[in-house]
Amino acid sequence: MLPSQRDLFEIPRDICYLNSASYSPLPLKTLQAGREAVGRKGQPWTLDAGFAGRQHDRARRAAARLINADPADIALIPSISYGVATAAQLLTIPRGTRVLVLENDHSSPVLEWQTRAEAQGFAVETIRQPGDGDWTSAVSAAIERTGAAPVALASISSVHWSDGGLIDIEQVSAALRRQGALFLIDATQSTGVLPLDVRHLDPDFVIFPTYKWLLGPYGRAFLYVAKRHQDGTPLEQTPAGRRDVRAENAVYFSDTCYVGDASRFDMGERDHFVSLEMASIGMEMMAEWGAAPIAQRLAMLTERIAEGVSDLGIDVPERHVRAPHILCLGFKDGTAKALVEALAADGIYVAPRLGRMRISPHVFNDETDADRFVAALARRLRG
Repeated sequence: MLPSQRDLFEIPRDICYLNSASYSPLPLKTLQAGREAVGRKGQPWTLDAGFAGRQHDRARRAAARLINADPADIALIPSISYGVATAAQLLTIPRGTRVLVLENDHSSPVLEWQTRAEAQGFAVETIRQPGDGDWTSAVSAAIERTGAAPVALASISSVHWSDGGLIDIEQVSAALRRQGALFLIDATQSTGVLPLDVRHLDPDFVIFPTYKWLLGPYGRAFLYVAKRHQDGTPLEQTPAGRRDVRAENAVYFSDTCYVGDASRFDMGERDHFVSLEMASIGMEMMAEWGAAPIAQRLAMLTERIAEGVSDLGIDVPERHVRAPHILCLGFKDGTAKALVEALAADGIYVAPRLGRMRISPHVFNDETDADRFVAALARRLRG
């Protein structure tokens, strides 16, 4: 099991930060890289002509490594919503079909399809939150429901952001494949912690940012595009997406045909001198530790908390339906938000999410953090 990596972060011992599903702290190495990057932007004459390209390549390789992808299948984007909009630009959802989304899923994999549904003649079906917490069974049942319209696409998160529910993407992918349907995975809450092998799974799109579990900055995200979708038109028309549109040439628009890989879908102004290297560092650290050792450590911490609060009258999801790194607690009297605020006064940071309390430790947390949270929560509830 991976040991605690707290020494690699600037986290005082009196701070108990259990909210990485919102934002993760940056490692010391990343903070230093950011400071140096700001300095480079302050003196742009120090940047050589190949600097930006090397940053692009490094980030693309780091993102690809996390999901076992070909770097050529990775686009540099700013956000999940940008990636979903790109996918929607590339796909034609047939009239009379269904697009599946999850109830109370994050807005990014949902709103794009709701916006397009009426004009394009398809239905967005919301899979209701299952009472037993088993999202995998609920999604599979929706895909295979007898008498329903054909499924064209499932656009879902691999871990539900508000309740920590784990979705077996292998099982869902197999069910979609039997229906000839497409699969878009918002892997925001799983990349780096849970294994995802696109060569094996063969999804159509996978999207993830760096500012949560990948220990990186805000505004950096990555889009995996299966090769079968790489001949479409991108959201933005950029010179980098064309074969030869260069200011250095004697003729500027020498060849305006698109490049032949996923880099045609890169965002405009992708030369982020400050944050792109920071994103790469976090992803590289996560890949070096490995998803399995990370998940094992975080499962130990969430289970320690679950056991610690078991006698406090709190609704704790069954272990087999929740992600190893996110634990969401339910309170019968709706006190989650007030408790979150009270715990913050004690230096303990968690998040309120749709009436629940979401606890999300990362590699810098340890058993002391888990025990401190349990003790503080018990004290608040009993007091």
